Amino acid sequence: MPWMNLEPAHRQARAEFARKDPRSMADCGAVGYDPAKGEFVVPFLGSDYIVGYPGGEVRELSGVTGVPLEVQILLLHYLVKAGPARAEGRLISFKELPGGSIYTGPFTNRAVRPLVGIFGQKPELLVRAGEMLGGERVPVGDVAVRVPALPKIPITFVLWLGDEEFPPSGNVLFDASAPCHLPTEDYALLPGLALGKMKRLVF
Repeated sequence: MPWMNLEPAHRQARAEFARKDPRSMADCGAVGYDPAKGEFVVPFLGSDYIVGYPGGEVRELSGVTGVPLEVQILLLHYLVKAGPARAEGRLISFKELPGGSIYTGPFTNRAVRPLVGIFGQKPELLVRAGEMLGGERVPVGDVAVRVPALPKIPITFVLWLGDEEFPPSGNVLFDASAPCHLPTEDYALLPGLALGKMKRLVF
């Protein structure tokens, strides 16, 4: 992620989270909220995470290890930023996100190159890994899978198979509603987190 230091971003995310109405965040983010416990349940890449309100503490429901700081920030950003918009069913590239051209380099290094490097020669594993995270194969490129990273944020991983002349290539696409739910810099990070988990599932 293009943050030099995660601690200030984490503090700011928690402060913004504490100021927001929890029921509004639950409705906009399409997540569960238990007012008695002051806890959200946020599905993220096939696992459920508990986010405490108003403090913003994050833990994985079934995990015993700590949640990486970049994941904590991402989940807080989602709860704070997610709007009422629904998925449009139209795909856009990272460059089409607001200010996306600024982060094209980090996005390519964190998302597109790992996608091709991990799955370019084994596209069937891309589909299998995506399905293990609740995704489904979709008719884009030569092989593609749409993965529900967060309740309102599907990510589509696309591969074009290589031949004798050209190596495999790929891209990562988002629903056109993506700008309504996270800032663009978070989308430079999110696909890489998904690919890391997908790799661990099938290799």
